[in-house]
Amino acid sequence: MAGTGEKGQEKAAVLERQKVARPPMYRVFLLNDDYTTMDFVVHVLESIFHKSAVEATQIMLHVHKKGAGLAGVYTRDIAETKVEAVRSLARERQFPLKCVMEKE
Repeated sequence: MAGTGEKGQEKAAVLERQKVARPPMYRVFLLNDDYTTMDFVVHVLESIFHKSAVEATQIMLHVHKKGAGLAGVYTRDIAETKVEAVRSLARERQFPLKCVMEKE
């Protein structure tokens, strides 16, 4: 190919040096209510957020005492998926558990 000399190599080198910006992260919180059982909150943290039993219990107690607890920090798509999974499971089990996300 004609014209793919040094300029083509320089252009390729410039393209390789470009940095990809990190995507914004979102915090996912569980909110306390008076009806959702502690066992269900622990189950949600273990099954949806993949927390250990000990960590899930600690987060659940924080939610219970402080009104909200951080379940995890994720990219937007993953955070939205986790929030919807919590809402769906809570609805299925007839609990009013709320889950929200906010930009970090």
